[in-house]
Amino acid sequence: MLDAMQERLDRAPETARLRRQTVEHPFGTIKAWMGATHFLTRTLERVRTEMSLHVLAYNLKRVLAILGPGPLLAAIQS
Repeated sequence: MLDAMQERLDRAPETARLRRQTVEHPFGTIKAWMGATHFLTRTLERVRTEMSLHVLAYNLKRVLAILGPGPLLAAIQS
């Protein structure tokens, strides 16, 4: 599986550069919120859950910043 992925990246290295640029901001922001240190949980399943909660909080904060609380509450209630 890794060989196939590496072959795709070798054929289109600009795709990897673009993807890194696109996701860098959210991950950098989330990492800063976490204190840029470590996860509070152990085991892969729990770390995935913790990361999912961080991503959910990030997305909700972005929605509030873009739309404001009124439209978000209206969407939740509908």
